[in-house]
Amino acid sequence: MGIPIRQNLRMASYLMTQRLRKVEKFPLIVELEPLFSCNLACPGCGKIQYPTEVLRQRLTPDDAIGAIEECGAPMVSIAGGEPLLHPQITDIVEGLIKRKKFVYLCTNAVLLRRKMDRFTPSPYFSFVVHLDGLKERHDEAVDRAGVFDEAVASIREAKSRGFRVTTNSTFFSNDSPKTVREVLNFINDDLKVDAMMISPAYAYQKAPDQEHFLGVRQTRELFAAAFADGHRKRWRLNHTPLFLDFLEGKQDYQCTPWGIPSYSVFGWQRPCYLMADGYAKTYQELLETTDWSKYGRGNDPRCDNCMAHCGYEPTAVMATMHSLRQSLRAAAGTH
Repeated sequence: MGIPIRQNLRMASYLMTQRLRKVEKFPLIVELEPLFSCNLACPGCGKIQYPTEVLRQRLTPDDAIGAIEECGAPMVSIAGGEPLLHPQITDIVEGLIKRKKFVYLCTNAVLLRRKMDRFTPSPYFSFVVHLDGLKERHDEAVDRAGVFDEAVASIREAKSRGFRVTTNSTFFSNDSPKTVREVLNFINDDLKVDAMMISPAYAYQKAPDQEHFLGVRQTRELFAAAFADGHRKRWRLNHTPLFLDFLEGKQDYQCTPWGIPSYSVFGWQRPCYLMADGYAKTYQELLETTDWSKYGRGNDPRCDNCMAHCGYEPTAVMATMHSLRQSLRAAAGTH
């Protein structure tokens, strides 16, 4: 596993505090989207489908940092859009690190080498580079030739400069256990990144390509086969063991959508960043005015094929914390 021990200890302390205070609903990570504009047009993503006036909007550093402070989450995943297009992205990152938040800056890496000088290595900071396959497969996924090579070069340079680097790989219905293993072996053994995140492709409603999202059965079969023969244990995966069990069908959970909420130029998105059933101005308003019982598999047909981390990783984390055996199992994978 690739979860840093500092991060694991902070999360354990945070969870224990919520439990002692008897807080029922709280965020683990915030998906912070300071803009929706992007320099790629990936067919599996629909962010750039917003009208021009929305794509021109930007969260200010004060708004972004204020939202994180209001909800109290210890971790922030900065996505978009492409965050490196934001003119004040460094101010946002530095402001969050100053408050000792663990910051994961997600990027397609097209601009990363040109803008790397604006950032400083920190144990609280990680670049997250998207790699959805090896060269041909990844360039097809982002609909532009040459992006894989640039991403690989950026990862190598960031590592050489002392940055922590994580990757994020999304797998679709046209992937196989072989392609999953090939890309994860390459990232783990050749690029030697600090950690890897994986996700089944979720049915994002605005995405131009609606044909290659994975269903629950397909997801379980794909990951069970890819993880077989001890492969899962050798990869530095930035997930709890129980979430990985969930992906391959060894565990089943209910969704916890408030655990990884999304904040953007529209406000707090309900119920999660995959579905837009309205927005709230504050996290407290999001909690109090959302009917959470309406969502999740068996409650809303839009959720039936979802196994995305934003809903199920928080559930797995909570299950880990309530089991000594699972807590020890998770701790064994820290570094």
